[in-house]
Amino acid sequence: MVLAEAIELANAFSLPGFFSDDVTLTEERRRNEEAISLLMAAWFEAPAGQEPFSFDLVRALADRNRTTCDAFGAERLRDANGVNLQRKLPDKDLVHAVAKLQRRRDTQVARTAGAGIRDLGIAMAEAPFKGAVMGFDIETTDRNPDRGYIINLGLAFMELTPDAVPREGHAAYFGIPEIYREKGVPLSDIHQITWSQLEGKTPFRDDKKVQKALLKAFCKLPYMAHNAAFEDSWLMLHLDGYAEARKAGKVTIVDSRDICRRIDVDGRSLPRESFPNTLENWARRRGTLGADEKERHLGLDDVFLMLRTVQAELVLRNML
Repeated sequence: MVLAEAIELANAFSLPGFFSDDVTLTEERRRNEEAISLLMAAWFEAPAGQEPFSFDLVRALADRNRTTCDAFGAERLRDANGVNLQRKLPDKDLVHAVAKLQRRRDTQVARTAGAGIRDLGIAMAEAPFKGAVMGFDIETTDRNPDRGYIINLGLAFMELTPDAVPREGHAAYFGIPEIYREKGVPLSDIHQITWSQLEGKTPFRDDKKVQKALLKAFCKLPYMAHNAAFEDSWLMLHLDGYAEARKAGKVTIVDSRDICRRIDVDGRSLPRESFPNTLENWARRRGTLGADEKERHLGLDDVFLMLRTVQAELVLRNML
């Protein structure tokens, strides 16, 4: 598929999921997701103000694709590879986050970080972290943002000081299509969210009041998430105006997992297969989660745990 075909597909009148046979639905999904990938790349690569289309077109195609996935059966897509979930944040975003929290220039941090930002951990230790961050976490019905729904979010604010505590915590639930009343909420084995918690709730994509407030918050303070590439990928296709704000440099993303990987020396000695950089394992090493406790996998609970764990790590390394 080339860009012109992707634009034509996104603009075409379609009844998503109209055909119910597996072959047709699979091809419809594949083409939609390939088009979304092409459209996103072209939009971000274009000079500001010269984009060949509005990013609304991309979000609308992702909305359409979710309906196709619902018809196919979300439970059957668990092992299907997706193309629109980032595996990591771009290096420039990781550098910018450190510079923002240290109140330094990106070029200063990048100089120490070196080629491939291999020494970003050294740059992190060159100056203390300051200011406030907004912790953020979402729970979803799929790993891929063009297939599933945001059903829960949590956020809280915290000053980056040794004795600060997370404040103004907020949690919200969002609805999903009626078909999941009988099928059950996808990924409930992970987040434990049931239909009764979502019944009657407005879907995230339709809750414009929440969307407006979130975008304002993202543009005001750096936001921190554990494996922030996940939240970033989802917000691109679910939050109106987010991609535009990201491109304009108005949003700063801090990946707490990257902080863990680069400065937690204890984790480096652990085998990779033990997943030392997960929030749960990191929190146990820092004493913010008991040895017999488990990560809740609910937005606000995970935000509080992440913020306390980052704080404990930074205090231990004399970085506050």
